[in-house]
Amino acid sequence: MHKILANTLFLGKDIKYLPDCHSTNDIAFQLVREGEGLEGTIVICDFQKAGKGQRGNTWESQPGQNLTFSLILQPSFMDVSEQFYLNMAVSCAIQKVLEDYFPLIQIKWPNDVIVPQKGKLGGVLIENSLGKSGWEYAVVGIGLNINQTEFGNSKAVSLKSLTGTEFSKDEILRQLVTQIEQYYLLLKKRKWAQIEAEYQRNLYLFQKEAEFLVGEEKLHGKIIGLKPSGQLLLETNTQEIKTFDFQAIRFPDYSS
Repeated sequence: MHKILANTLFLGKDIKYLPDCHSTNDIAFQLVREGEGLEGTIVICDFQKAGKGQRGNTWESQPGQNLTFSLILQPSFMDVSEQFYLNMAVSCAIQKVLEDYFPLIQIKWPNDVIVPQKGKLGGVLIENSLGKSGWEYAVVGIGLNINQTEFGNSKAVSLKSLTGTEFSKDEILRQLVTQIEQYYLLLKKRKWAQIEAEYQRNLYLFQKEAEFLVGEEKLHGKIIGLKPSGQLLLETNTQEIKTFDFQAIRFPDYSS
């Protein structure tokens, strides 16, 4: 069982622990619908049978080896058009915690946590509930490889496979939730420029020349920024500025 976190204001004061579940995001939304999911509620399980990733992908995780959890937030102080700032805040918090365990950890747009030339360490999936009044709930799903060392996906890595060390998942969870709360409070104070600057500073290939794939076409350019909606701004080698949605561009393989 996971203890209620004492070092936060609201995140982790209510923790729903399950030995296994289909998806922590699905359970979190069920709690919201039933009126039992308050802001700050955490749903965590040891084995997520069908964890969700971007673009409908599943998240591979062995029982008891990794962190798979979801946070319930109520970002009603933000407009729906500004929702990517929440994604940036959560990604920055995760990167800040994990870089103390292994250097060179970066964020791959929009929300993967990677180690270049090594592989993917984890990711974030935010799903929203919208109402007539605007943004009602955000369920922030987080999956991070901690102690798993064997993966079916050759692009996946864990803290243990990178360092050879076994880590306390509870301690990393405590640090993550504490840091996420701090960045969420920065959002409430509208310190968005600060968060965006940090996100870009840790963004894979930011301001670096690289070859991207758009459909089957190769595109040479560099990432120069983001729109509030989260769209990627890329400057081609002919100085043309192109805008891309989440599924419209593919990155070079960061694991080789």
